[in-house]
Amino acid sequence: MAEIINLRQVRKAKARAEADTKAEANRIAFGRPKKARTLQQRRKALETERHEGHRLERGEPDPAD
Repeated sequence: MAEIINLRQVRKAKARAEADTKAEANRIAFGRPKKARTLQQRRKALETERHEGHRLERGEPDPAD
């Protein structure tokens, strides 16, 4: 004979599993402390500033042209 299952319990278990996967993704995306986020932003800004400082030509047009 076939196994009898409770559909309500199956639906709830499926919803719990989906919520767990979403929670895991959120922990990865938003789970860093503020200090770590600001440190990374500062490092990225410094890196960009240094990179831009080594350009030979700026993208600005000359008024004499």
